[in-house]
Parts: sequence; C-alpha cells; structure tokens
Amino acid sequence: MPPSSTRPARVGHRCPASHLHIVRTRVRIGSMRWENLSAPPDEGIPDGAAPAAPPLPLALPGAIARTFDTPGFAGMTFYEVRAKSIINRVPGESRVPFEWTINPYRGCSHACVYCLAGDTPVLMADGRTKPISELEPGDRIYGTERRGAYRRYVVTAVLDKWSTVKPAYRVTLEDGTTLVASGDHRFLSDRGWKYVTGTMAGAGQRPYLTTSNRLIGTGRFAAGPKDSTDYRRGYLCGMVRGDAHLGSCSYPSGKVHRFRLALADDEALSRTRRFLSEAGVETHRFSFMPVSATRLAITAIRTSKQRDIEAITELIRWPEEPTDDWRLGFLAGIFDAEGSCSRGIFRISNGADDILGHTADALRHFGFTSVLEDPGLPNRVRRIRLTGGLPERLRFFHLTDPAITRKRSIEGAALEGQAALRVVSIESLGLELPLWDITTGTGDFIANGVVSHNCFARNTHTYLDLDAGADFDRKVIVKVNAGELVRRELAAPRWRGAHVAMGTNVDCYQRAEGRYRLMPPIIEALRDFANPFSILTKGTLILRDLPLLRQAAEVTRVGLSFSVGFVDEELWRAVEPGTPSPRRRLDAVRQLTDAGFEVGVLMAPILPGLSDDDESIEATVSAVATAGATSVTPLALHLRPGAREWYAHWLARQFPHLVPRYRQLYRAGAYAPQAYQRELTARVRIAARRHGLHRAEVGDNRRLPEPAPQTPSEQLTLL
Repeated sequence: MPPSSTRPARVGHRCPASHLHIVRTRVRIGSMRWENLSAPPDEGIPDGAAPAAPPLPLALPGAIARTFDTPGFAGMTFYEVRAKSIINRVPGESRVPFEWTINPYRGCSHACVYCLAGDTPVLMADGRTKPISELEPGDRIYGTERRGAYRRYVVTAVLDKWSTVKPAYRVTLEDGTTLVASGDHRFLSDRGWKYVTGTMAGAGQRPYLTTSNRLIGTGRFAAGPKDSTDYRRGYLCGMVRGDAHLGSCSYPSGKVHRFRLALADDEALSRTRRFLSEAGVETHRFSFMPVSATRLAITAIRTSKQRDIEAITELIRWPEEPTDDWRLGFLAGIFDAEGSCSRGIFRISNGADDILGHTADALRHFGFTSVLEDPGLPNRVRRIRLTGGLPERLRFFHLTDPAITRKRSIEGAALEGQAALRVVSIESLGLELPLWDITTGTGDFIANGVVSHNCFARNTHTYLDLDAGADFDRKVIVKVNAGELVRRELAAPRWRGAHVAMGTNVDCYQRAEGRYRLMPPIIEALRDFANPFSILTKGTLILRDLPLLRQAAEVTRVGLSFSVGFVDEELWRAVEPGTPSPRRRLDAVRQLTDAGFEVGVLMAPILPGLSDDDESIEATVSAVATAGATSVTPLALHLRPGAREWYAHWLARQFPHLVPRYRQLYRAGAYAPQAYQRELTARVRIAARRHGLHRAEVGDNRRLPEPAPQTPSEQLTLL
C-alpha cells in the first residue's frame, strides 16, 4: 500500500521544552550509529563526531520518514535508512551463546509491556486517566490556575504534543511515585516551581529539586479495575440494590414480575443495561420522565419476564466470600446509585443495614477510612462519608471506576498538600531517551498525581517535524539495504563463517517485515554462503520464508526458536498486544516441525506472580509439547534500566498488589535472584519430562545451538 506521507527527516530544529515519558531507543547522529539499551553497538562503523544532544530523536541524514494508511501501522513512523554495517559483534562480557547478530530493524511494533515504556498517566476532565502518549490536541484534561489565594484544579485543553531526546532522570517520591523526566522539566513543589536539575551558581543556575522538597498534587493514581465477571456482578449488586425496583407480586389475575431502573445519568443506565445483557438479561429502554424547568429528563430500563427477574436476583446475591473485583464493582455501583460528591464531601447514603455494612467493609478492605453519619433522615437513611480529602476521593474513583463522570469532577477544588510527595531521590538514568510533553491552555497538567509544568512548549508538530508517537513501538528504523549489506559482509575476506543469531535485539519478523521484506534477501545471502544462523521470533510471518529456510538447512545449520512465555490469552492481550497470540505461535511451531525442523521454545519471559504458578507452567509446557517442539527453555523476566521503569508503571496500574513482590525480587538489579531462577527452571524441567520434552542435541544441522538456561544475559534475545 502506498505511504500516506513520504518526506526526508528534517535536521536542525532544537526544542528547549521539558518532557515527560520515555521509550528505550537512542539514536546517535553523525556516525550513523544506532544504539538500543538491549543490544551492543554496531561493529565496523568508524566513530565520527556526534552532536551532544540530537535535535530530533530520529533526525538521520538521508533518512526517509514514511507513514502508512494500513490500520495495523496506525500512529507509527518508519525511518528508512541505508546503514553502513549490519553484522554486529556481541561484547564478550555478555556471556550469551552467540557472538554475532543481524538486526534489520531498530524499534518494534509488538508493544510488549515488559520491554516498552509504561505511559505516564494524565488526569482527564472526566476523572479518568490516559497515557500521555495517547493524548491528542483537543482532549480535555485537568490543569491548575490561581484563583484568589488558592491554586485550583480547572479543566483545560491539550493544544499540542511531541517528543524530543534528552538525558533522563528518575524522581522518586515518598509514596512510591516514580517520575522519569528531563532535567529541564519543572514540577510544582512546596517552594514553587522547581526544575529536576540545576545549580546554585553559574550558567546553569536555577531553582531545582532536592530531597528537602515536597511536590504538590494528589499523589500517584491508582490502577483501574478489570472488566471481569465478578466486577460486573458487584456493580449490578450495588446499582440494583441501591436504586432499582425488583420483585414479584401476586394478584387475583396472576403473578406479576417487575424490574425497573430509572436514572437521570445515562452513563450508569447504559452500563447497567450492558452488564445485564452480557449476563443474558435483555431490557427495554424507555422515557420515564421528560425534562422540565426544575429537573433533568429521566430514562429507564425494564423487563417483566420471570426468568429475567430470577436471573437478576441471582446476579445481585450477596457473595459468601467477595473477591476484590466484586468489591470494586459493588463500590462503583452503589456510588453511581446512592453516592454524591458535592463541595468536596464524598458520601454514600442508604437506609439498609446490609448495604451500608458491605459498603463499609469494602472501603475498609481497600484501605479507605470512613465515618457513618446518622442525620435523622426519614426511613433511617444514613450516610457513609469518606475521609482523607481529594487524594482519597481520586483514589476511590480510579480504583473503582464509577460510570457517572459528573460525580467525579474536581473542578475548582483547591490543591492540597496532604499526599506523601516528599522527594526521596533524584538520579540520572545515564541515558538520552525520547521524552513526551504536551501544551495545555493553563501551561500545566497533572502527571501521575503531580502538577507538571509545560511553559516552554511549542505549538505545532510542523515546527518540530514530528509524527504522532516517538515510542520504541511507534518509530521504527528500517535498514532498507540490509540484504545487500549481509551479502557484502559475508563475502569479506575477514569473515570466518561464524554463527549469526537473529531476533536478538528486536523481532526480525515483526509486522513491519510484511511491508519491507528484509528477511528473504538476508536468508538468501546466508544460504548462498552456507553460513550457519538461528532465528528467535514471536512472529508467524516466518512461515512465509519456509521454502528459503529449507534451502538453507540443506547446506548449513539453521536453528529456529519461538518465544512463548505463557498461553493465557487474557495475559497475552495485556502484555504482548502487538504479537501473534500464543496459539498462533504454537501453530507455527507445528508447521515448522512438520517441515522437518526441530524447533525449540524459549519459555520467556516468565512473569513473577502472573505466569510463574504451577498451573500456568503446566498449561504452557503441555501446549509446547503438543505443538511438537523439541525443547523448552525457561527464562524469568529481566528488567533493564528503561524497561524496568515502564514495566513498573504498567504493573502498578494493572496489578498493584504485585508491586511489593517485584521490589523484593528486583531490588538488586535487572535480574531475579538466582534462587528464584533455579527454582523456576527446575519446575519447568519437571513439567517438560512429564510431557516427553527433551533437549535437542548439539550438532544437528537444523537445531538451534543450545542456550545456557542459567545465563541471565540471554534475556537480551527478548528485549
């Protein structure tokens, strides 16, 4: 498909703006050297003078920037370059089972969260959050402005967004919040606006953060709930018990069954109707009361079928042992039905002891404090009032996600200093990284609960010549001359025919390969020179090149391996959204096996607390064996600097209860403790023996050289 835009990347613009949000790829200009945190520098490229700070993240001389209309490449930019070298030496200290690699791409469209930046959440006008990289001009978010003696939260608009490359720093706060930003970024502190870095005197003199400062804001945002069956049942229980009519009545003419829910807020009504429909209960929507001068229009849903009434009754039954998901759904439902948040006072009102009891228990379970008030209202209506101010109200909204956005508004609320936002540390990551920023109408925004400044923002993408997104998954460097380079370097007198590994940095069979077709000429060159090679991939696109792989295997050793860390589909969608599903990958293993290859499976990464339990290991090893793989090699998650920060952000949003465990496991660095790795390997080996899997013997011309499973550095094949 022809590109929707093609133009040379422009050089020379400088952006003095401060920036938030990082990805993991760095580009040096001048010597045409591309560097990635998980791969060594290219060999054979003479060093040249490189500017101290690249004016653009991908301002490569002679590069062509392309975007495509294909939905699968939406938001991505491909930078086509003619590289100077393609076969790269791996440093000896890496201790990996190969010495040379070929990487036709830099950047990857797989979007795996364990090797990508987790987005910095920004507080939206509807009370929810959105990653900064997903914001678009026109989006409504919260900023702040001074009104009288107080600075208050106000709704503002995003005017622009962009990224640039700058040295990155990590700011850690007392409540565990971690912010990665450039030294030029400013945050609001108890002593005014402060840069991340600065000096007391000289050219760099400016106010900067120290550990004696405390930032201003609400504190880090809580992760939202999962849309699970238990969450939906809990929501229906809170909504129906709190505000609906449900029952059956006997009359001389027969028994009448009724369910009706009437609300002025369509968001809660539509959610309730959808949750009921997903549970098999269809309702009829109708106008309950028209709008008037004194009240909003009220719409209702209803059903009068006996089986529907019985189904709803079962859905809202109190559980004997409520799960966390049920509790979160119940709190969201009862707040939508009976909650209010007016003038900064959060209350849930009801007259039923069981509803009040379950509400108080659920709040207590998630660490909220509340007070039961008895104002002496008719029908013994009492109120549960949430304490803790705005930080706790926001935590409730983000944690439970009620449907009604008007109740979540914090417009006009004064900035409070109650959150534990003292600066604990400011440390350089030692890396230049692409960092995001936005322009807003107020000149600031709320980044992960902290007031963040953007006064140096530029107004247009045109000025910076940036397409949407500069993440590792959105800006991909394509070495369009990779095939001819491989052939030239294999023919060089100095080349001794060493084994070459592919897929060791980024996946050579990512989606972009379907467009650029760089692998066929690479494989053809390796075949023609009878040079041994291996490929590690998650991409089923490798099947396209099966005829070439079979030809190569006739003259040299060809090793094929797939990465399949787990088979749980829900977990796959959460952490590897851009990859083929585990089922499709294992189907590819079967097809390659049927073609005569003995395919190994790298069971990686195994995610602590998510895919390292016996049930997950058993299911994965069983599926690998069924697919015909000859071996399975387990590897625990490895978190390098850069990947570590973003995986941590993602984990805190999706699985906050696992954060303490990860801090314990990875407190010493990028690797899980050796004891954990040994125990994990032993459990996988036991399962492998149970399913008849054995390790491939070295020497077969179609087998991948066996990796050393206890070598932590081997994880670079994934990242």
